Amino acid sequence: MLIEIDFHSEEALYMQLRNQIVMGIARSMIKEGDSLPSVRQLAGEIGINMHTVNKAYALLREEGFVSIDRRKGAVISLNGDRLLAEEELRSRLRVMLAKSICKNIPASDVHAMVDEIYGELLAEE
Repeated sequence: MLIEIDFHSEEALYMQLRNQIVMGIARSMIKEGDSLPSVRQLAGEIGINMHTVNKAYALLREEGFVSIDRRKGAVISLNGDRLLAEEELRSRLRVMLAKSICKNIPASDVHAMVDEIYGELLAEE
């Protein structure tokens, strides 16, 4: 698993890590049952603090992407709570769509972007 952290980004390191793992799952680069590197190993590989990796893993667990096993560590275990995922998506989309309205981005452009990104993610599987 290739993780690239942008140390100059305004986005928190743990969020970058979490987002890249979610993208890896969406692109089928990481699959159900796969173990993620240990906190210590991943922190060393990408040059960040172990607490940062731990925070990302905890967030992934809360969001239903991983389970924590004492023997195996963090394991991809997709929680089947689709309704909760849809509620979260709707909430985040509401804010993003409000921003697009404020910036005068037409709905047709937003639809085209969603279709394009969704297609890219599926094509990378």
